[in-house]
Amino acid sequence: MELGSHEDDLGRLLVESYGRAYRTAYLIVRDPGEAEDAVQEAFLRVWRFRDALPEGDGFQPWLYRVLVNTCYSHLRKEIPRRGRTAGPDPLDHLSAPEPSPEAAATTSSTAEVVLAALDDLPGHLRVPAVLRYWTGLSEKEIAVAIRRRPGTVKSRLHEARRRLAADPRIAALGSGSGENG
Repeated sequence: MELGSHEDDLGRLLVESYGRAYRTAYLIVRDPGEAEDAVQEAFLRVWRFRDALPEGDGFQPWLYRVLVNTCYSHLRKEIPRRGRTAGPDPLDHLSAPEPSPEAAATTSSTAEVVLAALDDLPGHLRVPAVLRYWTGLSEKEIAVAIRRRPGTVKSRLHEARRRLAADPRIAALGSGSGENG
């Protein structure tokens, strides 16, 4: 998406980005209220500094840098790691049309396992994985968003994938499924 010079363009981009930003924040902080607060605070910061926004393709990485930093701030001050609980997924309203009951049950079970395994990753691995696989940022964009070198992002993504693949809960998904993928 290109960012125009008008405030209307920024407002439209923020509205269009809200769902992905909320999902990203939720996957980082694992609390619906904290995720909502983080997104609102990040969007206010973006609005406040709208005159300094990068043009063109630089907007999304910049937005996620602000969002990730805001999430980290919320984690430091609000929620001790052991006190976070996943609970029901508050992101259901952001998904596609209703699947069949069988597909919904399978998807829900799989999502719970993946989210639990993702939640067990240390933050320095979880955040790049969330930004890559749930938000869709490139490695280069992630590097901008988390202020790390692209090689660091690549190695963190590799380690996150390795740990997730080694997680017995995720391994059980692959071995217990007789379906075609």
